Amino acid sequence: MTRPGELRVLGPVEAVGPAGRALVHGTRQRAVLGVLALHAGSVLPASRLIDVLWGDNPPRTAVKTLHSHVARVRQALTACGFPTVLRTREPGYLLEVEPEVVDALRFQRLVRSAREQLGRDNAEAAAPLLREALALWRGDAFADAALESWGCGEVDTLHELRLAAMEDLWDAELRLGGHAEAARELPRLVAAHPTRERLAGLCMLALHRRGQHTDALGVFRALRARLAEEFGVDPGPELVELHTAILRRDPDLDPRPAPRGPAQLPARVGHFTGRAGELSTLDSLLAGSGDERPVVVISAAAGMGKTSLAVQWAHSVADRFPDGQLFLDLGGHDAGRALTAADALAHLLRALDVPDERMPAELTERSALYRSLLHGRRCLVLVDNAGEAEQVLPLVPGGGRSLLMVTSRQTLAALGTRHAVVPVAIDSLEHSESLELLTKVIGTERVNREPGAAARLSRLCGGMPLALRLAAARLVAAPGRSVAESAAELVGAGRLDTLAVEGDTRTVRAVFASAYDPLEPGWARMFRLLGVAPGNTVSTALGATLCGVPVERARESLAALTAAHLITEVDHDRFRFHDLVREFAAGRAKRDERALALSRLVDWYLVVADEANRVIDPNRDLVTPTLRHPRSRVPFEDRHGALAFLDAERPNLRAVAQCARELGRLDSAWQFTYLLTSFFDATGHWHDRVELCRQGAAAATALGDAVAEAEMLRALGVAYFMTRRLREALETNQRALRTVRAAGDLVGEGHVHNNIANAYAELRRFDEAIAAHRLAVARCAEAGSDLGRALSQRNLGHTFVRMGRAEESLVPLTDALATFRGLGNARLEAATLDTLGEAWLQRGDHRAALAHLGEAVAVSRAIGDRWLEWESLLDTGRAHLDAGDIPQARTHFREALDLSREVGDRHGEASALNQLGRVYLAAGDLAAARDHLERSLSIRTAVPDDYELAHLHRDLGELESRTGDTGTAARHWSRARSLYHQANATIEADELAARIP
Repeated sequence: MTRPGELRVLGPVEAVGPAGRALVHGTRQRAVLGVLALHAGSVLPASRLIDVLWGDNPPRTAVKTLHSHVARVRQALTACGFPTVLRTREPGYLLEVEPEVVDALRFQRLVRSAREQLGRDNAEAAAPLLREALALWRGDAFADAALESWGCGEVDTLHELRLAAMEDLWDAELRLGGHAEAARELPRLVAAHPTRERLAGLCMLALHRRGQHTDALGVFRALRARLAEEFGVDPGPELVELHTAILRRDPDLDPRPAPRGPAQLPARVGHFTGRAGELSTLDSLLAGSGDERPVVVISAAAGMGKTSLAVQWAHSVADRFPDGQLFLDLGGHDAGRALTAADALAHLLRALDVPDERMPAELTERSALYRSLLHGRRCLVLVDNAGEAEQVLPLVPGGGRSLLMVTSRQTLAALGTRHAVVPVAIDSLEHSESLELLTKVIGTERVNREPGAAARLSRLCGGMPLALRLAAARLVAAPGRSVAESAAELVGAGRLDTLAVEGDTRTVRAVFASAYDPLEPGWARMFRLLGVAPGNTVSTALGATLCGVPVERARESLAALTAAHLITEVDHDRFRFHDLVREFAAGRAKRDERALALSRLVDWYLVVADEANRVIDPNRDLVTPTLRHPRSRVPFEDRHGALAFLDAERPNLRAVAQCARELGRLDSAWQFTYLLTSFFDATGHWHDRVELCRQGAAAATALGDAVAEAEMLRALGVAYFMTRRLREALETNQRALRTVRAAGDLVGEGHVHNNIANAYAELRRFDEAIAAHRLAVARCAEAGSDLGRALSQRNLGHTFVRMGRAEESLVPLTDALATFRGLGNARLEAATLDTLGEAWLQRGDHRAALAHLGEAVAVSRAIGDRWLEWESLLDTGRAHLDAGDIPQARTHFREALDLSREVGDRHGEASALNQLGRVYLAAGDLAAARDHLERSLSIRTAVPDDYELAHLHRDLGELESRTGDTGTAARHWSRARSLYHQANATIEADELAARIP
């Protein structure tokens, strides 16, 4: 069973995290991962790890090689979504994960729980626990890892526990009357393990109960002969006693009576796939020792496989309900054929052998008789397609060991007000499960022939089992058709019509229609209009705007749609569609209501962006949005509230700009992009910003508005700059410069010169950067823009610091700081404080540096500017490292690393990892240093930066030098020197020259 994070050793050694499967290369790396997982939460000394890898003959380089293996395992774990779990702890290493993450530890816990239940003679509870435990095994433990010494004993112990658990399972099955299946399986196990007496005894009992007495006695004779031949001993007294009882045909050995009730369960769906977590939840219902069963409600959207899951599980536990398994389709989603509670009870009572002439007329009397007949029995009652709680309430057993299981498109929350309910809500299949289902239906050969197309087809079905089965059935019916052709049909409009098979009325469109048609008019309208919204999620406020209704009424409609599983609530007041359901909803919208809804949507987002901008950065006031509808205020309490709301909307922003362009509202597209500038300045997410600015720039260019075009090109240049696409930043800003000059916009020209200067500075073309900054200061001063002049001064000071000329930076930086404080611009105040901190650090005044940097961090946090907070944390860490305070440096660098990951800044993540590597170098922890530096290096391939990459190779060279590998150190330093030259960093290059042999 795959969990969001899982480490597996019961088979090939694997790590599966939220980001996928880890790539762990080599038998020894897998051995390291496996034994650390087996001892999760405990420190394994390095000497023990060396012993398990090489036994009595470790190589001379064992310690270094172990460090290398651990570093690569760390990288693999981080890449798959297990960051920071593999830690260096004296005298070795610690894998810091919960025991449940490790399959072997989970296996041991399940077996212990099962044995406790067996000790209470509760085989019903023990069997599902043992089945779950044994299902964790995928082959021999550590199947692809090379273990020596004590590791071999660990593997043997695991295999012994597995065999004992198998014996426990068959013991439980025999107690529950499962002797028929046991008689088929146990002889095979006995043949594989011919000297295990308990296994032989279980096999003898199963065969005896099946009437195969001679075979049962033959098992005993074979065991006795094998024990005598190999060990010179006889079977133990318990087995001898069982043998004697079989010889006498002892009636105490007879099985439990066969099930005597109805068996109405429908056939299982073919190729059932996935739902391991849900099946485990259902299994746990039978593990309790109490006398009361809760009502199980399996709910999901149409087409998600509710009934398939219910029937699959019901068959797997049918032998736990020997008094009968009843099934009834309530037809609740179709008002025309929905059964009343009285009709439903009549069907169930007939299944319980109540003739029509004894059928009570009243609902209450039927319900009372139903409960009386179930009293003392163990029955499973599965009712499918319940429409509302009133249909189900009279069907709840009065108590005892019977179980009622209900499937519904509704959550049936009202049931929980009267009875104990276990809700099981199911959603789309995972992509791997979707691909597995497709493979089962169309065949492995066909999928292997077109793996990319098969993966695409699986994704286009959105994890909906019905859609996947229909698409696969069409392929099975057309052997000559390629998977790619089928996938192509599911792109664009009309794909719902392709998800149908001739002769089957259960099309995706028909199933969706059956969920839509019963909706009340207001709910149906909300459903249609939410479908036209172009983003990934919709908020309650947007839903109210689209429909033109008060927020409270919108909230009622959204609650109804959520209860019907037509939409899913992903956060408070925020909802999403399944892709196919969204397409169906949008297709139901009329043309005029669609056009009005989209126009309202663009206006709503413009107002949101405008209101947010007013509290995030009121100085950004170039735009007053042009609205087509009356303005409805969306007030934000403070800056943090505005940033949080826009952060939740971030995946939708590009789609909104695109929507405005498609509606012909070019002014709205660029105004929207402009108004979001303060949000991206504060939070980062610059890759998103690039795409949004492209939309805004295209709209402004098409509009022919020179001021708008210049503003959008300038914004796009900044986005390119922040994503390290410096050449594109320069080119875009040069275009912006020509536009603002043509428009006679002095302030705009000053801002563009400032941006050009920043790009030159990052490229370490410092002379050109200084000249451009001074032009920026002059243009802004000439235009009377105090803000623009101070911003250019701050950046001029920052460039001086980067050139190593901190003394020259203090005047422009101090002047800029005073201006920003006078203007009340906290964000630029924080940026300037950070740069002053860098300047004082360069001058060797750690106290002044840390004072300014501390202020910068505090202001950044107060205004919620995460990008500036990251920069100030990194610079604070550098100041502490320079002062020799390693613990404080490590703390600040770790905070910077966490923040960079939070905002998705890969450049920032690489820089923070590099600095942490330097901290560990300074502390003498070479293994941790290697881990962080190599992780930084792997990220740098995605966000190249010659100067930062040079730092990395410089530090890696230092690391290798300390390990005694002078050859590798020299290669790193040579690479660093070359990169410094490419980045125009001649001072750094010359410093390294002396270190290279």
